[in-house]
Amino acid sequence: HVTMELFSNIVPRTAENFRALCTGEKGFGFKNSSFHRIVPDFVCQVSVAENEMHAAWRWHLTKPVTRDSSFLLKHTGPGLLSMANKGRDTNTSQFFITLKKAEHLDFKHVVFGFVKDGMDVVKKMESFGSPKGLVKGRIVITDCGQI
Repeated sequence: HVTMELFSNIVPRTAENFRALCTGEKGFGFKNSSFHRIVPDFVCQVSVAENEMHAAWRWHLTKPVTRDSSFLLKHTGPGLLSMANKGRDTNTSQFFITLKKAEHLDFKHVVFGFVKDGMDVVKKMESFGSPKGLVKGRIVITDCGQI
């Protein structure tokens, strides 16, 4: 298993968005989602499961998208949680885990937490990736929530 801790005191909106996606309390979330992009020595990336995308899209049409709340935290090493996005203030339901320092992501992606326990699992996941991010097999979040 992998346990993550959020920087709720520094990036409260981003942390709360992630927490709600972990619990599934909005009617959709990360449970049964697959890591769709793994680039060794870079990132493991996941988004809400495809079968839940319709609900996610409907929710994001009626709720404000999580804005870039703070770039105070930097991509200083492996195990950091950061929002994947398509540009400024476009954070929704995709995040990635860094596999090493990634300074080029600073001021573009919001760091909102870290892997507290289970980095060995993340490192095993890395071996299923490829330089282009294609994933060999399927790596699924079988359960998630809040401790």
